Amino acid sequence: MSDQAITRPTRNDRIRRFAALVRKETYQVVRDPSSILIAIVLPLLLLFLFGYGVSLDATRTRIGLVVESATSVTQDLAASFQASRYFEVVNGRDRREFEEDLLVGKVRGILVIPATFDADFAATRAPKIQVIVDGSDPNTASFVQNYAQGVVATWAALRAAETAARVPTITVEQRFWFNPELTSRNFLVPGSIAIVMTLVGTLLTSLVVAREWERGTMEAMMATPVTAGELLAGKILPYFILGLASMSLCVLLAVVLFGVPFRGSIVALYALSAAFLIPALGQGLLISAATKNQFLASQLALISAFLPAFLLSGFLFEINSMPTVIQWITVIVPARYLIPSLQTVFLAGDVWPMFGEAIAVMLLIGAVFFIVAWRNTRKRIG
Repeated sequence: MSDQAITRPTRNDRIRRFAALVRKETYQVVRDPSSILIAIVLPLLLLFLFGYGVSLDATRTRIGLVVESATSVTQDLAASFQASRYFEVVNGRDRREFEEDLLVGKVRGILVIPATFDADFAATRAPKIQVIVDGSDPNTASFVQNYAQGVVATWAALRAAETAARVPTITVEQRFWFNPELTSRNFLVPGSIAIVMTLVGTLLTSLVVAREWERGTMEAMMATPVTAGELLAGKILPYFILGLASMSLCVLLAVVLFGVPFRGSIVALYALSAAFLIPALGQGLLISAATKNQFLASQLALISAFLPAFLLSGFLFEINSMPTVIQWITVIVPARYLIPSLQTVFLAGDVWPMFGEAIAVMLLIGAVFFIVAWRNTRKRIG
């Protein structure tokens, strides 16, 4: 009994042992160029890509404008299209001039003001305008159609006021909260931060731990008195801090370089980010423990973490428009809860009921990952 009491590790021994694990993992991160590449360089590239290279704003869409009969009324309407900030207008006198351009994508639509427009407008017979769009790109087609209708409605209201004609009975006054200019960058950049954290958390962790399995150092560590819980905690803590540091750099660039407004609090930002890193790191540990191979771990991380975060989180595609089965699958994607929360922190401010629910779900998913990873990393060789 006395020998067991002497050899039994004390609390201070466990603390020193855990600190040594964290220190060893930190040294490995610093000395490993791939860790710096994934944690610093790759996030910067993605942020610049989504900040500058990707835009969902339909501004300056090139269209062909056909005025079949040049009168003061039709020329005035044509001038409204030319002055619109949404269109880059190429003028013509016949629709056939633009058919080939629409086919090859040089113009995104053809607007035809028919020869009967002036007479119908004077007789208040509801004149019509033909809008021809390329249906192979539904989003752009909808933009061209809706913006064309908006230009015509604005022109008709101004024309009615100038000529003392009948006054429209309904006036629609639009107000866009949180993002008045409807700038896509303001929600793409916050969403891309979640993609960055997915890469840092899941991909980097799975690669580094799988590398230790390949080299045999993980088995050597499992032969020591270190417990599975201490081993997992010592592994994730440096990458947890690295993930928060990468997120902080991205947020700084988003606000300073890209001009994205930040209306929330730092507390909410870090609480959400910390909660998201738990399932991200847990998934990386689980992948590495199950595969024990860097190449296979990287492929599984990309397929099971990056692609769902990119496609099934609401980042680019509305979840409510997805098939019901896919909507159910998105429930287990942690990025689904982080991306709208980050966009709210940046554009609207702190909405703690929303944040609390998102944090709870992300921690629950993370707990499942860690339990399964712990069961696969218990002290056994093989």
